[in-house]
Amino acid sequence: MHTHNLLELNSNENSLGMSDSAKQAILDSLDIGFRYPDDQRAALISKIAEINGVTESQVSLGNGSSENIRAVVQMLQTKALKDGNQFQVVVPDPTFAYAELYALSLGESVVKVPLTAENYDLDFDNLQKAADEFDGISLFYLCNPNNPTATITATHKLKAWINNAPANHYFLLDQAYSEYITDPSFESGVEWIKQELSANLVVIRTFSKLCALAAMRIGYAIASPQTTASIEAFMSIDNTNLSGAVAVLATLDDEEFLAHSLRTTNQSRQMIEETLGELGLRYLPSQANFIFHEVTGDVKTYIDRMREHGIVVGREFPPIEGFSRLTLGTPDEMAVFIKVLKLFREKGWV
Repeated sequence: MHTHNLLELNSNENSLGMSDSAKQAILDSLDIGFRYPDDQRAALISKIAEINGVTESQVSLGNGSSENIRAVVQMLQTKALKDGNQFQVVVPDPTFAYAELYALSLGESVVKVPLTAENYDLDFDNLQKAADEFDGISLFYLCNPNNPTATITATHKLKAWINNAPANHYFLLDQAYSEYITDPSFESGVEWIKQELSANLVVIRTFSKLCALAAMRIGYAIASPQTTASIEAFMSIDNTNLSGAVAVLATLDDEEFLAHSLRTTNQSRQMIEETLGELGLRYLPSQANFIFHEVTGDVKTYIDRMREHGIVVGREFPPIEGFSRLTLGTPDEMAVFIKVLKLFREKGWV
């Protein structure tokens, strides 16, 4: 339940709100709300294929990218069952939880591999080990940039690892935050799919973040045509709602809004980095619309105190201790947060 008097900086939503063009597109579509959205769905698939430089047969639309995650997990579980194999999901820890939750709900095992201690990066050796010690199909769910750390992993290492993987290892790359990446070394997994690096690679994206359409529930997966067809078999049919489809189409055409959205987040990140630097609080290099920063003292207490001061920040992310995840809201919202954080410093709380 959203509490409207609180400043919500806890869900990595885009507090700019939907673009005016998206709102208008939804209003304009209400007259055909009684029709199935086949044409709009087709237009959206075509647009996504065009943006990513892939064919339409490589795009699977999701009711939020969470549905794409579920379908990939289910598809591989079913494949393993058919082949008489076991199936497991291997995840870095901490990361976004949905792949793990879907695997557990299907009764499958999940292996969690802690991020490296020094810089909270993927621990390639131990991720690989978890799959090597397993006889069946392993799915690696990799959120890159990762949530909650907002960091990316080295492109060349990740690419080489996926390239050299055996046939029973699959990779689900979640690039929900990729539009925010400034690191020039980053390569999208979509490029690797186009290069046919691996038939076992699926990339998912969402319109919840930069496009500010989290409530519209539209995401997508990109893979080889064969893999996409296998995933599609586990997607609900006609899973795209009209409002979501037209809102995304309008937003993607609204270059001014997208540029403004990115600019605002970058400005907010700069404000927060300066403040954290001033206070001597460590933060990880953010490539997303949130930042993972150190707080001295107990994180749970910090979260509670922030709420008492009208601000909701991210929950705790064990096994990492002493860090808080802050969504980068608008610069105005960041100014409010900065004021409270500096007050906490005065009181000796951070």
